[in-house]
Amino acid sequence: MVKNSKKLEEALFEARPYIENWDRLEKLVRELWDESTSEENFFQLLDEEIQRAEEPFRTDLKIFLQKFEAL
Repeated sequence: MVKNSKKLEEALFEARPYIENWDRLEKLVRELWDESTSEENFFQLLDEEIQRAEEPFRTDLKIFLQKFEAL
């Protein structure tokens, strides 16, 4: 599956009002996006971060993931 940067931007936009630590989330998500080879790989990397994250950042990541998957 090819990565769709527009989808990433839309998900970030949609998630922003619900995110507690916006700067941290945006930086991490963009780094993972650049590092990933496909959307599937992006999901894997994001899931690994969710497993490692502490609350409340874990919830921020989950909210972003929900928005991304909904698109």
